[in-house]
Amino acid sequence: MQTKPLAPAAPAARLVEIDAEHDGQRLDNFLLRLCKGVPKSHLYKAIRGGQVRVNRGRVPVDYRIQAGDLVRVPPLRLPTQAPRFVPAGRFPVVYEDDALLVIDKPAGVAAHGGSGVAFGVIEQLRAARPEARFLELAHRLDRETSGLLMLAKKRSALVALHAMLREGRSTKKYYALVQGDFQNARQHIRLPLLKWTTKSGERRVRVDDAGLSAHTIVGACERYGGYTLVEAELRTGRTHQIRVHLAASGFPIVGDDKYGEDAVRDLFARRYGLRRMFLHAHSLALAHPLSGEPLALEAPLPPACADTLVQLRQGAARVPPARATDKDSA
Repeated sequence: MQTKPLAPAAPAARLVEIDAEHDGQRLDNFLLRLCKGVPKSHLYKAIRGGQVRVNRGRVPVDYRIQAGDLVRVPPLRLPTQAPRFVPAGRFPVVYEDDALLVIDKPAGVAAHGGSGVAFGVIEQLRAARPEARFLELAHRLDRETSGLLMLAKKRSALVALHAMLREGRSTKKYYALVQGDFQNARQHIRLPLLKWTTKSGERRVRVDDAGLSAHTIVGACERYGGYTLVEAELRTGRTHQIRVHLAASGFPIVGDDKYGEDAVRDLFARRYGLRRMFLHAHSLALAHPLSGEPLALEAPLPPACADTLVQLRQGAARVPPARATDKDSA
């Protein structure tokens, strides 16, 4: 008697118990990590359609899972296209323990994938550390900005870091080379910022009364005639904040392809070999997110930026440092 082969069993749903490491995390973010490769649209459809359940009940996508919750995860179809290859990335480590990782991000590398970028720092670090149970960005840096970037290795550390950043309990300072003779040793720039999108789909930010409040403190460090090295301290963390605040104040950052001048960017590429935006996150001071130990971290200027300053010093007349004042730009 000829028998028909048995059809393969249909994929079954699974129950996942939430441990303390993921306590307080949003359900959608938890599933994105658990179901790697599944498009966000599939996950959101499964949650809203009731296929994903927590403790046998329906929940919204922003539900905060709790330790001990039982999450029903249905079988989810992966996209038919071949999975993208993410190369393992290794970046200079400034500080690391079992809860926190701080790297010195190079310019030209995005913090994360998206908006036309296949992958970024976070995806490359996860590829390099497959054993890591948890690794998330605590904040972001623009693709062309270099310097200190914090990542959490524990959920509890991420929650604490977000609270510190939101409440202003950290000090982040950047070096920027700007066009113009910046005079003040300490100037407060308070200009509201609004995100908008160009016709081509590019994300931009502009000063607008309808935007979010933003506060940057800027001081002159060294002057080279028509250019100034400034230090900018973030008091809020808006998208492109330093770049837009400086440009709106008449001091665009050298090499900035969104808010700077093309002619200046071309000049510095030809004359000084600087083919990047001169903005570097050089200093970070905060309490350790779990132990409370004071941390003071620094990342030196990258060679391309440091070499540019050497050439400017050689070719420009030195100007005395700015007299200490405290000017407020509203």
